[in-house]
Amino acid sequence: MTHIKVLLVDDERRFVETLAERLRLRGLAPTVAFDGKEALDAATRPVDVIVLDLRMPGMDGFEVLRKVKASNPQVQVIILTGHGGDGEEETAYRLGACDFLRKPADIDELMHSIKTACQIR
Repeated sequence: MTHIKVLLVDDERRFVETLAERLRLRGLAPTVAFDGKEALDAATRPVDVIVLDLRMPGMDGFEVLRKVKASNPQVQVIILTGHGGDGEEETAYRLGACDFLRKPADIDELMHSIKTACQIR
């Protein structure tokens, strides 16, 4: 499964680093970005799935999602947020997200979502 290129984007460093380690233990080799600008820079390299938080300083997750989908529409984006209601979920899907998960997400649920996203490609 290490061939799946996953980019984790969240401004909560401890959370995203812990999540990256948990995904490594499950055979993935994720990279991390801590804000929208880093995410867009990282997305210029090959990536299959982006796991993206919505609330971040500067550029929020919706803006990152818009820009990624405009420049690289085949990349699948999973929203993983602690600040999302039905309105945010609808917006995320309208902008091209393939899944919307709420923190704290079960790691197996996230792995399933990543695997499913790769099948969509």
